[in-house]
Parts: sequence; C-alpha cells; structure tokens
Amino acid sequence: MENAAAATSAPRALATEAVHAGREDLAELGLHAPPLDLSTTYPSYDAAAEAARIDAFAETGARLDGPPVYARLDNPTTARFETALAKLEGTEAAVAFASGMAALTAVLLVRASMGLRHVVAVRPLYGCSDHLLNAGLLGTEVTWTDPAGIAEALRPDTGLVMVETPANPTLAEVDLRAVRHACGSVPLLVDNTFATPVLQRPAEEGARLVLHSATKYLGGHGDVMGGVVACDEEFARKLRQVRFATGGVLHPLAGYLLLRGLSTLPVRVRAASTTAADLARRLDADPRVARVHYPSIGGAMVSFEVYGDPHGVIAGVRLITPAVSLGSVDTLIQHPASISHRIVAEGDRRAHGVSDRLLRMSVGLEDVEDLWRDLTEALSARPEDALGGRRPGAVAEVVSALPARNGSQAAPVPRPAVR
Repeated sequence: MENAAAATSAPRALATEAVHAGREDLAELGLHAPPLDLSTTYPSYDAAAEAARIDAFAETGARLDGPPVYARLDNPTTARFETALAKLEGTEAAVAFASGMAALTAVLLVRASMGLRHVVAVRPLYGCSDHLLNAGLLGTEVTWTDPAGIAEALRPDTGLVMVETPANPTLAEVDLRAVRHACGSVPLLVDNTFATPVLQRPAEEGARLVLHSATKYLGGHGDVMGGVVACDEEFARKLRQVRFATGGVLHPLAGYLLLRGLSTLPVRVRAASTTAADLARRLDADPRVARVHYPSIGGAMVSFEVYGDPHGVIAGVRLITPAVSLGSVDTLIQHPASISHRIVAEGDRRAHGVSDRLLRMSVGLEDVEDLWRDLTEALSARPEDALGGRRPGAVAEVVSALPARNGSQAAPVPRPAVR
C-alpha cells in the first residue's frame, strides 16, 4: 500500500500527465473515456442555495462546487481540459475561452479593470494580438520595445508585459528569465502557442500568465477552436469572472476535443519537430532559399525567405496545405505578409523581420521525403548570381546541436548566432 501511495504522489513525466491529467477520477466513475456534458443549464430545487452560490462566484471567482448553475459559469468537460493544461504547464489553474484572442482579451480586461491599461510588448507577436494592442480596442495603450528596453518602458499604470517566444512568424526567441527580471512586479504574459509545454514551460521561468491559441498544437487536428490561459488561482478567478460577464466561453465539445488532443501532444510535437529540423537543414542548403529561421529549442515551425516569388511557392505546393493556422497533423504553409500579419502596418512588419518574401511552415506528421519533394518542386527558381555572401549551413549547425527531448522540460541549447 505504501508503494502504491508513493507511486501516486511521485512526479510524473510530461508524456504521462498528457495522457492522464484531467481523467484521474474516471475509473472511480466506471468510465474510460471522459464524459461530454452539453448541458446549458443545471436544475436545482433550492433557489436560495443557488443564489448563495452565484453570489460567492461574483465575489471570489472561485469554481463552484457541484453543478455550475449555468454553462457560462462553468462546464465539467471544459474543466477537465483546464485541469490537464494547468498540470502540463505547471501552474495552479487554467481558464479556457472560445479562442486565443478571447483569452488575451480577458487578460487585458482584468488588468484594465484595475486601472492598469498600459502594456509593454515585444514584437513580433501574432498579427491579431499586435492589432488588438496597437489599435487600443479595449482602451489599452501599448509601448513596443525590444527585450532590453522592457524595464525602461514600464510605467506606474503598466499592467502587463507580453512576449511570444518563439515568435510568430519569425521564430525569434527571447530569454524568459531575463525578461521576467526586467518586469519587476508587473505580470509577464508569454504566448507559448508555438513551443507548447513539451518544449518550454514559461511559468518555470517566472511568467505569471501562459497563453495558448488552443486551436493550434493543443487541439492538433485543425478541427477545434479555443484559447486558454494557464496561471495562478488568484488570476484565474478574475479571468472566470470576465469570461462569465463577456460570454467568451469554450464550447463543451471543443473542451472534449482539446482534452483528447493533449493526450497525444508530446508524441505529435516531438515527431513533427524531428521532421521540421530535417527540413530546416535542407532548406538552408537550397540555393533558392535566402534565409531560414528555426528556433534553438526546436519545434515544428520553420520560416524561410525565398529569392523568388513566395506566392509561386504557395501556388505550387500539392501535398502541403496552403492555409493559415498551424499545429495540425498535416503540414501547412502561408505567406504572413498576406494573411496572418496583414493587419500589422507594413513598416512595422518589415522592421521586425516579417519580410515580403517570408514563408511560414507548420510541419505535420507526413514523411519527410514526401514533404521535401513537394517543397523542392514548389520553390521558385532564382538567378545564379543571387547567392551573394550567404553562408549555407548555419541553421544546420544549430539544428544538429539540438539534444533529444525525453523529459518534461526542454533542455538548454545554444542560441543561433544569426537568423
């Protein structure tokens, strides 16, 4: 019995948590698959007791014990996904939303409600995140800076520092420990959509808030939309209150699919990352490719700039899907300047590495040889004299240095010298 108890309480590997988190009670319930609760309302014959529970939620934002009264307050299926994601990210709680943008909106509203409307952010970010901050749609104000300028950019009314690493779409990386130190007492929000907890866990580096577009790798199959913020319970309570008031709830079926997606997340990310690293090496050696971006922590995203017409590459693929979004089991390619970052002003795009010749590729689970055959046929030709002083192989040196990842954390690796 003592051995059984020790086994239950011992820390579990990420791959194990991915399969079992949010499902711990299923055997006791006599179930193998998590139940899907589609209820929008929950009956009760004790209206006075329900009133007291609603008052308690309005005051504290704590998750209700028992049935959630109304689906905008909570949902048992969605709650399982939140519990699982919090365990994978190493946080006390997580709060799910209808999309990644709804999740970011809720974070901004929480801070703005406290009179903290100023945000310090590092570009590049996902294009719509950039737009939400830059346009001031929620009454917020943003100061854009590089990581070294964060401390200087802080003001008494700064409510949030936001970074994305690896960044969308350039895959630029930042030192999260250094950024967290620069934030002082201001909460750091890290968009961890590209890395996922398989490759990095920002909370371990001091981030208070970890944002995901769950539509991407967490779902993993291109058939569910959602967002989630992993954080401490204090902040989660405020997020739940905003979610209830604004209605940006995750549908229970989406919660079910996201929970299922988490169970294969480590397997999918690691397999796709191996293929992506291989493709990054090949692209770096291809004379039709001007520059390759691949992060030092690895991952399934590759961005590259071509000498020829990027639109020709998009039009030329046959196996690879020419579509926005990422993180699916199939490989996707898109032109950020035309789609994901079109909403960002052209000058701001270019100043932060989003050139008109940049392509972003989300590598899936296909065989690498099939993907390379499709890519090489789609790549635009370039004049022989366009090579200039470029040094092929720089990305390959970084990629070859990446260690195998069998644990729950990304191993430290050297930063790429360039790219």
